[in-house]
Amino acid sequence: MNLRSRLRTVLIWGALVSAVLVPILAAAASPLLQWREPIYIVAGFAGILGMCLMLVQPLLAIGVMPGVPLQTSRKVHRYGGAALVFAVVLHVAGLWVTSPPDVIDVLLFRSPTPFAIWGALAMWAVFGAAMLALLRPRLPLRLWRWGHTALVTLAVVGTIVHAVQIIGAMEPVTKALLSLAVAAALLTAIARRKVWAMGLRARRS
Repeated sequence: MNLRSRLRTVLIWGALVSAVLVPILAAAASPLLQWREPIYIVAGFAGILGMCLMLVQPLLAIGVMPGVPLQTSRKVHRYGGAALVFAVVLHVAGLWVTSPPDVIDVLLFRSPTPFAIWGALAMWAVFGAAMLALLRPRLPLRLWRWGHTALVTLAVVGTIVHAVQIIGAMEPVTKALLSLAVAAALLTAIARRKVWAMGLRARRS
């Protein structure tokens, strides 16, 4: 690896780590945390961590992380999916402990707050995408890709709208930048998959 490639790798990894750590550190410094219960804080940061995982997951799926082989990247992607599901469960469970009636309203889509509805949509989309991942060997590849992509897209859109509408511990500027980064990562993955599919069809024809 030459100097230019090394510098590119360092810059990409530095940008990715910053995109993840800066919003977390900014949220940790929020004065709003002083009035929150510990379980509520844990639940909130589980949600932030889940959003950060949504930034990394598409990049792992298409194998564009510098220095990470494609096979390793996809293996880590599977573990990342499990971690994302765990983060969502921890987020919802923590909120359940602090206010069960509110969580019930959210799960049944009868909450009066729009951000809660978007959060519920994102949650079920994450669970659906994870379920499809488990069923991948039993499904036609094209059907699986369309279904997984649709559910992941819904999860990302729901999460971004959910996060943006909430006035909480996340600092507004870093939250907006993280949201843009998550959306850009998803669009990059979708575009890359489309290019691969077109190339595969061209080689077969």
